[in-house]
Amino acid sequence: MIMKKLIMLAVAAMFATVNVNAQTAGEMYIKPMAGGTLTTMVGDVEDAKMKFGFVGGAEFGYNINQQFAVTAGVLYTMQGAKNKIADANFNLDYLNIPVLANVYVAPGLAIKAGPQLGILMRAKQDGYDLKDWCNKVDFSIPVGLSYEFDDFVIDARYNIGLTKINKEVTNGGWTSHGSARNSVIMLTVGYKIPL
Repeated sequence: MIMKKLIMLAVAAMFATVNVNAQTAGEMYIKPMAGGTLTTMVGDVEDAKMKFGFVGGAEFGYNINQQFAVTAGVLYTMQGAKNKIADANFNLDYLNIPVLANVYVAPGLAIKAGPQLGILMRAKQDGYDLKDWCNKVDFSIPVGLSYEFDDFVIDARYNIGLTKINKEVTNGGWTSHGSARNSVIMLTVGYKIPL
């Protein structure tokens, strides 16, 4: 009980000492951002484990009021998975375009979700180009949290893949089937620049 109270006091003190930016209605900004991804494939796939990657880009934001904002961005995201048995990476790079609703539940703290369109830029495994075997478009739903202080934004998201990565391809009488989808955890740091 005492430990719980000490933790609550420490959290309250942290929030009291941090300069949190209040959202101003009508404010527009651009937010360059960069960070890391932890990605894998889920669904009809075997022996896939997570791999690390990079994400970078920018988002444009508009504050409708103090509780609600909308962001739209362009992010270059390294995705894919590592094979548990072969110890080989399946590298998928996308140009992702998220459009997110941001609901501020406390000063600086937002819950976010929305649709995301991904355009496949690269698909390789062990030096082999697999782009012809993959769908060129990927739809997902990012959900997450962000926290803002002194114009810096820490953003954590989970992208829920909706569309399958591989397309049905027939090669020499053999047809590939499957419904592997992207699963992406993303952590970034950004900086809000007013427009």
